[in-house]
Amino acid sequence: MKFRRRVVNDVEINLTPLIDCLLFILVFLLLTTTFYQQSRINLTLPDAQGVPEKQYDRKIEVIIDAKGHYTVNGQSVPTKDISDISSAIKKAAEGKHDAMFVITADAQSTHQDVIRVMDVAGQLGFVNINISTKMPT
Repeated sequence: MKFRRRVVNDVEINLTPLIDCLLFILVFLLLTTTFYQQSRINLTLPDAQGVPEKQYDRKIEVIIDAKGHYTVNGQSVPTKDISDISSAIKKAAEGKHDAMFVITADAQSTHQDVIRVMDVAGQLGFVNINISTKMPT
């Protein structure tokens, strides 16, 4: 008796639909993802007893975060170089040196960072220099 052998077909996995689905999911995630860039600087102000803040028509505020990054009226200063800080303050002041100059420094920022801003403000001729603090709880 002669038996016939069965022909075994090779099993193939078609990856094309799988790749199509993965690309669709990738495109969907890229289109629905929002890239959030934090625009506020988190500061912990030092405590001090003082007078309430007055409202001024023109104010220049220099913010120093805990890592020593400077921001002048919301515009970030690229380096800690005195010339960069000076040019940013000049741009914000627009030639008016009688404006209120406020230094808002994080409690963890170094003393050198605050002194650098005070030195630049003094060289530019500002006379109303204040350091921002918070009332203790």
